[in-house]
Amino acid sequence: MHPIRRISLLLSLLPHLAAIALGQEPASPNIILILTDDLGWSCLSSHMDIANGLSASDYHETPNMDRLAASGMRFSRAYAPASICSPSRRSILFGHTSVRQGNLSFAENYHPAQGKHATLPQVLRRLNPHYRTGHFGKWDMRAGFSPEDAGYDESDGNTGNKHGNFLTDGTDKWEDHVITPDPKRMNTLTERATNFMTRQTHAGKPFFLQVSHYATHVEKQATAETYNRYAEKPKGQKHDDPAWAAMLEDLDHTIGILLDTLQRLGIAENTYFFLTSDNGATEFIPPTPRRLEHPADFPDPMRNAPLRGGKWTLYEGGIRVPFLVMGPGIEAESQCDMPIAGWDLLPTFAELANGAPLPTPLDTDGGSLVNLLKGETPDTVNRHPQALFFHRYHQGYPHSAVIDGDYKLVKFWKTGKVELYDLKSDIGERKDISTENPRKTEALLYALTSYFRQVNPDLLNP
Repeated sequence: MHPIRRISLLLSLLPHLAAIALGQEPASPNIILILTDDLGWSCLSSHMDIANGLSASDYHETPNMDRLAASGMRFSRAYAPASICSPSRRSILFGHTSVRQGNLSFAENYHPAQGKHATLPQVLRRLNPHYRTGHFGKWDMRAGFSPEDAGYDESDGNTGNKHGNFLTDGTDKWEDHVITPDPKRMNTLTERATNFMTRQTHAGKPFFLQVSHYATHVEKQATAETYNRYAEKPKGQKHDDPAWAAMLEDLDHTIGILLDTLQRLGIAENTYFFLTSDNGATEFIPPTPRRLEHPADFPDPMRNAPLRGGKWTLYEGGIRVPFLVMGPGIEAESQCDMPIAGWDLLPTFAELANGAPLPTPLDTDGGSLVNLLKGETPDTVNRHPQALFFHRYHQGYPHSAVIDGDYKLVKFWKTGKVELYDLKSDIGERKDISTENPRKTEALLYALTSYFRQVNPDLLNP
């Protein structure tokens, strides 16, 4: 081990060693997960890949998310479990891929009352019964069970996305916008979250808190002050919607409130703070029905540039998302380029709560990211299989994808078409190399069909 890294590791262990010497148990960390809605990889004002100058917005301003990135680690290749919200949220809750969970069969196989699969809050409580768990905001499992059914101590109930919309008669949610002091209920959610944090801290209880924002899903809502500022601001080439930009900055403001609350409560040094999205942003506002066509058929740059496509597709714009983490032992202004996915969160939170690798494996498709967060070697994710698998069920074009290292294969089930991309040299998925590299194409297609046959063979006959 490098001597500087050895010293850093020893320093990080000092509080635990001191607690052991005094006969005390090291304090279990708090864990906060901010799950945004439809937030694209290149929509923040900070770069999601410091080596890619196009991985940030040319119009949006997100100073508090930038602050989070500067205080911790950004993952340049983080993937939402799916390209739409419900399967992504299900995957995070249970730690399984959306391929395994299925769609129509999900409620039957995963309802917590059946006890077949443990949920994220249940896992944390089993590791440490002192944990208190809260979920505020969008739930939208579309499976007939509430956050409390899933093991959360407190929640807003079995909400859907409509709880973040005004649904005003005559309003076009894509074109129009609404001015309100509490856009997408983000201020209400933040007040609920800070209250939960304060109560648990005063009670001496470690907590897991998930804030699932309705923003930045349309309809577009913003405060008057923020909207007026963007309406007067020169537009960017990639991003130019003042209402959506204002909604994002209003959301960013609430992230700052939570970060400030950590400091006010004196728990920042013992809290891990994660931020990500349930899927990528729509490629256009309003969306185009031509979303699966080649990038050359669209104006350039698209909204998720340099990525192709957006929400509803398994191209990078639909599933590669922002992923920021800060907390004890995480180097400031660091970046990890390892491919990770939303189903890695459950085992990650479990290891953080346990304070050490778990003695027995969890029922999960994911692998813990703790060694990556702390810069330890080996810098891999212990998941089996290592490759990442995705499936898109709806809207007439079922398709699947597998990402293995730098290569990504996409299969369209109705036409049988297969595409292969080298994401290292072609992040925009503009050049299909399946005919140029038939061996890699065959290998990834075999891996995809083998995985489907193992976990959900019904998908092989769409």
